[in-house]
Amino acid sequence: MSISIISLIWLTLWINMAQLQQGGPDEKEKTTALKDLLSRIDLDELMKKDEPPLEFPDTLEGFEYAFNEKGQLRHIATGEPFVFNAREDLHRWNQKRYEALGEIITKYVYELLEKDCNLKKVSLPVDATESEPKNFIFMSEDAMTNPDKLMILIHGSGVVRAGQWARRLIINEDLDSGTQIPYIKRAMDEGYGVIVLNPNENYIEVEKTKSQVHLSSDGSDEPAEKRERKDKIFKEAKKRRDFYEKYRNPQKEKEMVPLYIRDNGSPEEHLIYVWDHFITHSAAENTFFVAHSYGGLAFVELMIQREADVRNKVTAVALTDSVHNVWHQEAGKTIREWMRENCCNWVSSSEPLDTSVESMLPDCPRVSAGTERHELTSWKSLPSIFKFFTEASEAKNSSPKAALTRRSHRIKHEEI
Repeated sequence: MSISIISLIWLTLWINMAQLQQGGPDEKEKTTALKDLLSRIDLDELMKKDEPPLEFPDTLEGFEYAFNEKGQLRHIATGEPFVFNAREDLHRWNQKRYEALGEIITKYVYELLEKDCNLKKVSLPVDATESEPKNFIFMSEDAMTNPDKLMILIHGSGVVRAGQWARRLIINEDLDSGTQIPYIKRAMDEGYGVIVLNPNENYIEVEKTKSQVHLSSDGSDEPAEKRERKDKIFKEAKKRRDFYEKYRNPQKEKEMVPLYIRDNGSPEEHLIYVWDHFITHSAAENTFFVAHSYGGLAFVELMIQREADVRNKVTAVALTDSVHNVWHQEAGKTIREWMRENCCNWVSSSEPLDTSVESMLPDCPRVSAGTERHELTSWKSLPSIFKFFTEASEAKNSSPKAALTRRSHRIKHEEI
């Protein structure tokens, strides 16, 4: 039975009920009976009827799609772009198909980072046992040893993973606009070391058993406050997902529980972990961040937690449609002042690229990214961001304190 037929049944019943409510006592009794009938209809069961199994290919070839020479996803036989509505009136099946393709895209981008960009994959935590869940980042060979420049890339929230700005752009437009690869290649061409973060890989899901109440990768040694914060994050995410899944995916039968990745249980934790274990130990005299959307919020949290270190290590920060809020995050006056001098936020706007945009917050300057589409801000602002970094580096190195700072930094690194 298709979704449109189910919708028609419901609409008819509700119209009848509305008409009955306008009548006398007899009609009210009929209304009560009709409400009882509606309460007995199991919409989930109706929507399962005649629905294809939620089983999809696990390769691009299986989907009959491939990326062409322009980095566009096209059907192998027809050459047409990806079609979301592969089956009429089966939105949830089409959505699941789209998500399955998205998982393949994620793995495909990982392969490009290693093979096309020559980045190496580094597991987190650095001291993880073989059995515990892990996250990972990608680094250029010279990320820790480049004496001049280091660039850190942070994507936003959601389904995106390391190397991506927006999955939707990768599938519907091209790899250049949707991935961080153009940033990585240009950065390496201009002599930067590169670290690509993976802040959304916070836990793995395992099937819940009858005796299982909750799984945690950190065990009983984890501080109660930290464990409660992780539980709250997961429960809120699960509540939103379950509300949507109730009607989108009635075939789902397994109940899952999270197994958190130690010290990487949220985007903020992930960034702080990478900062403490990698970025602070890098040799680069100039460190730069590009942070999109929620990545900007994570960076502000890093500043709050590691202010002195960030001020000493970071030369400039490029934000793209960042969702940070210095008031809600309770960033202090010295942080706001530093951001005004060293950060710039390229925001979605109808104005031409780099046009100044008024801000209600007393933090960093805001300029137009040259697009009104949130997901395109990183791609559209790329040339301006590299120019911003070059100017920031030149300004820092030409300051009176630059020579002393460079000497102190070299001595500190040699001691490490």
